[in-house]
Amino acid sequence: MSDTLPRLALVASPTDRAQEAETTLRATREWVSPDEADIVVALGGDGFMLQILHHMLDTDRVVPVYGINLGTVGFLMNRLKSTRPLEERIARARRIAVSPLWMEATTNTGEVQTSWAINEVSLLRETRQTAKLEITVNGKVRIPELSCDGVLVATPAGSTAYNLSANGPILPLGSNMLALTPISPFRPRRWRGAILPENAEIVIRARESVKRPVLVVADQKEVRDVAEVRVRAWPEHQLTLLFDKGKSLDERIFAEQFMS
Repeated sequence: MSDTLPRLALVASPTDRAQEAETTLRATREWVSPDEADIVVALGGDGFMLQILHHMLDTDRVVPVYGINLGTVGFLMNRLKSTRPLEERIARARRIAVSPLWMEATTNTGEVQTSWAINEVSLLRETRQTAKLEITVNGKVRIPELSCDGVLVATPAGSTAYNLSANGPILPLGSNMLALTPISPFRPRRWRGAILPENAEIVIRARESVKRPVLVVADQKEVRDVAEVRVRAWPEHQLTLLFDKGKSLDERIFAEQFMS
């Protein structure tokens, strides 16, 4: 391996396509373990990328990740086929910093569970009963009672995912903002959400939480029977994604605003 090249690790999702691509790529060069790598090459879809990023945050060893799409959407990934060698693509790639969310959920029994979220933290009703939520921002109650199916807090990286399908705003990377978006709001009927500064602390309390149970999902982690959730961005734990030139995440987020 050339001294001028970073040490690369190769990881793949368990799908057949990703496993086949891993077998092919592993024979092309020398690889190191993820614990020794300067850059991780991830083969899979957006869900697998989120798993890799969450593992890095949990183990406190964060290195840049270059994703290759072998999933469905691949919003966080690069395309599989290219005329350039992988090493050249990585060397030319643009680095995009992503700040995760930190979620702290307290259940009706007083249990506290925490998790990171790269895309969004969403609260959802568990039963046919409409959720009734109190929303506080930076210590001030902004909405005493929101009757809805749920509400979510999205990062710029996640603003084109669940947030967009819930009619939330698209946030450019580097905007240092968060989207607070209701899901099927009933009262106040005209409230369509808010754009908040990244340093805001958001507290969402479930009113009548036993009669009207809600759950919270931080990317892929779910906590049920939630009484209160605290959410804030954590820019001190920035993650780095690598994208081919002209295909970076900020360009994709920008392009989404012009798609019909």
